[in-house]
Amino acid sequence: MSRKKPVRLESLTYVRQRLPGSVGYPRRPRRSNPTPPESPLALNLPAAESHPEARSRWSLAALEVACITLIFAAQAAWPPPDVNEPHYLGKAKHFWNQEWAEHDFFFNSADTHRAFYVALGWLTRWLELPQVAWCGRLATWLLLAWAWRRLSWTIAPKPGWAILSGALFLTLNAGYQMAGEWVVGGFEAKGLAYVLVFLALGELARGRWNAALAICGAASALHVLVGGWSTVAIGCCWLLSAGERPALVRLGPGLLGGLLLALPGLLPGLALNSGIDAETAAMAHEIYVFKRLKHHLVPQAFPIRLIVAQLVMVLAWFVLCELVPCEERLRRIRKFVLGALSIELAGVCVSLFANIYPAATAALLRLYWFRLADAMLPLGIALAAAAAFSTGRRARAAGAVCLAASLALAAYRHQDYAITKGFDGPPRADKPGKALDHADWQAACQWAAEHTPADALFLTPRNAQTFTWYAGRGQVVSWKDLPQDARAIVAWWKRLEEIYGSPAPEIQGMWLESLSERSPGELRRLGAKYGADYLLTEAEPPLALPRLYQNNSYAAYDLGGGAD
Repeated sequence: MSRKKPVRLESLTYVRQRLPGSVGYPRRPRRSNPTPPESPLALNLPAAESHPEARSRWSLAALEVACITLIFAAQAAWPPPDVNEPHYLGKAKHFWNQEWAEHDFFFNSADTHRAFYVALGWLTRWLELPQVAWCGRLATWLLLAWAWRRLSWTIAPKPGWAILSGALFLTLNAGYQMAGEWVVGGFEAKGLAYVLVFLALGELARGRWNAALAICGAASALHVLVGGWSTVAIGCCWLLSAGERPALVRLGPGLLGGLLLALPGLLPGLALNSGIDAETAAMAHEIYVFKRLKHHLVPQAFPIRLIVAQLVMVLAWFVLCELVPCEERLRRIRKFVLGALSIELAGVCVSLFANIYPAATAALLRLYWFRLADAMLPLGIALAAAAAFSTGRRARAAGAVCLAASLALAAYRHQDYAITKGFDGPPRADKPGKALDHADWQAACQWAAEHTPADALFLTPRNAQTFTWYAGRGQVVSWKDLPQDARAIVAWWKRLEEIYGSPAPEIQGMWLESLSERSPGELRRLGAKYGADYLLTEAEPPLALPRLYQNNSYAAYDLGGGAD
């Protein structure tokens, strides 16, 4: 006769406690203060409310995006071309039409932003360059505003705060970037890359690590350094998220997808120094970092006031981090910002070896270690200030101080905003120091466009950066148009030294004030060496060369005659 097994009371208790509706069943605690639902535009999910409520939310989203776009335009709607537009849009136009400015040295160098040229350069075949600039600017600002609004609602889902945070972000980034890294500006690949970075940060805040990595890979296709450093900052965020981060193996899809998406930007970058000997590469790196772009790449060359501004912003950010409760989404953004600051600090450490190992230091500093922090520190402050208003009294006070400070800073740097100039005046690319007189410069370039062959090549003033924009003719060399591949960088520097270099740099400085300081014989020799047919230079002093055109500021000469 078999004996029944005794019933284990603890097992019955265990089962009963887990049966729905039974006594002792652990229920999920109710939230006494639920977070307001996010906008459908922010989450990209269908709304669960009635049609009138859904329309209201979409209308609010559209209104906020429009307001943020207007704020961006108030700062950046300068007359075209903006500082970098002749550089990038001229390259894009030449990419699609090799006969335009056919013999320009820079346009015939390596195409590092090929994905941008392929995706959007075709516009230059149907529109004039100023029209392309305006279309691209408006599209970029609109996308940036949408991405910012989406990110801001992820952190602070309340009406109107995305507008305030966007204004605060723009104020700090536009006026006080330490290394010159702006986000809202002219039409180029960088602005579109930051659209994707904002979207990636929204995914990161929600804990969607794979999506964030993949989107940063897409950003790298447009601008390899913007997307690449953002990916590194996500890695820093992952390292700082012990206990809540996913296992590394689970990030495989995001890493692989991001790498594949980044290839259109990554491969041209990797090919820049392929087949180049070590000596040429080292020379190119030193020219790039220490002679041309040290204001972006070498912290010892940064203006002291901007270094101080950066330190003040770091302090303000840390204060906000202490005052604002660390909700999970904001915590991930903070760690991303901390990753960007860590990259910046690493760059400072690298720069300390510039005098001991200049070649190795230049090879590293050319990667723009300070780019991401210039954009992400203002982002961290703006989002923390927006989040502050939904928390305690001290945090709200800190947020109010940040907003008041942004208004004061914007008023102090009002000259940086297009709205203060009535959206009129000379383009920033033709500001004093670039052109003697904008109208005279534009007239001289117009003469070149109408009275010289399409394949003509010019010697032009060293700092002139809009000649190809207005004239559609090639230049032998330009200070602004720095190539990216090592061989072309070395050739670019040799051209500059030979054409514009001062014979007595210890007295006159490195560069001649004007090509008019050279003799007609020297100018003809330089024209013959580099294939230049014409010279466009300052009108005074006049040169003993066949003069083809002159206005109050500029004169054009024929370089085809025999040497003196």
